[in-house]
Amino acid sequence: MNKNTGIMRLVYACQYSWQGFRSALVNEAAFLQEFVALVLLTGLSFVLDVSSFERLAMIVSLVLILIVEILNSAIECVVDRISNEHHTLSGRAKDYGSLAVLLSILIATAIWTVILVN
Repeated sequence: MNKNTGIMRLVYACQYSWQGFRSALVNEAAFLQEFVALVLLTGLSFVLDVSSFERLAMIVSLVLILIVEILNSAIECVVDRISNEHHTLSGRAKDYGSLAVLLSILIATAIWTVILVN
């Protein structure tokens, strides 16, 4: 079996990423909500009187939420694929993913608060 190399590997990787993005928007309500928040708050950041570095920190903190949310969704997909039965470890895996999302939201909130209060 030939593996794609060079530019074709990049092309296929981009296609798979785009498919993942579209799937997340359609199938993951939390991802859609957080993406809308990212778009709106990114726009707002350009209206605020903040430095370029502060604006970058604000936007990166929002992107972090999306990254963690999609990793959480991936964990949930794998756990659900393995079994629909309730299992303590499956519940823990999902809870840990949820906690990671919450922590990323708290980080973004802290960054925005510190920048806007100063």
